[in-house]
Amino acid sequence: MSVIKNGLLCLLFTTVLLACASKYSSPVINRDIEKRPVSHSQFHVVKPGETLYSIAWQYGLDHSEIASWNHIRSPYRILPKQKLRVKPPSKKKSYGGKQIVLSDSGKKEKTVARSRKSSSSTDQLLNTKKIKSWDWPAKGRLIRSFSAGTSGKKGIAIAGKRGQKIRAAAPGRVVYSGGGLLRYGKLVIVKHNKSFLSAYAHNEKLLVKEGEWVKINQPISTMGSSGTNRTMLHFEIRRNGKPVNPLRFLPKPGKK
Repeated sequence: MSVIKNGLLCLLFTTVLLACASKYSSPVINRDIEKRPVSHSQFHVVKPGETLYSIAWQYGLDHSEIASWNHIRSPYRILPKQKLRVKPPSKKKSYGGKQIVLSDSGKKEKTVARSRKSSSSTDQLLNTKKIKSWDWPAKGRLIRSFSAGTSGKKGIAIAGKRGQKIRAAAPGRVVYSGGGLLRYGKLVIVKHNKSFLSAYAHNEKLLVKEGEWVKINQPISTMGSSGTNRTMLHFEIRRNGKPVNPLRFLPKPGKK
């Protein structure tokens, strides 16, 4: 009888230990995957340092879409605490050139000028530019490939040394240079023409400012680990706001 009791006590003790171990064991986390928060809100409140391009980048949109939905014209100036629509309006009611729009205080009728195509000379120049060639933004080992269906893999990752130069993959104009985008760390976004943008994330130091023109292979930042747990470059190319595989545009290793 005592043998049975001792056996039952041992079994009970082992069960309790296993339950405790299961409760307090550390989960395995892959910190290399930069998951972007999914927002179901129709509006975005502008934070200091954000640009229309950086906001469009967060939501996987083309900047021209947000500009159109919010009646913003080139050069697309926005202000902190400004409320921007980031999803297409479900219905537009127009009465003789007037539209009913929502303001922070509630429904208010505003006269809105009919949309007209307007762009600055800078944007006109960019819109007509053609990209003759792309080049690799950094030297190093490819540690992550593009995956259209996987969150956090909307670009490629290149391992390298802290402080090494990151270079523009094609000529264009810097439309964002800062650290305001969650999980991208210090980020540079370059607009190449009407359709294409490229992004360079996790930098240690930013070498260019917004509005600056850059040439292909011009140093724009240095490699770091901001927003991630290892020294690397996260590089993206987007066409009309949508991520595309950078390897389709970059030259094959060893070729120019």
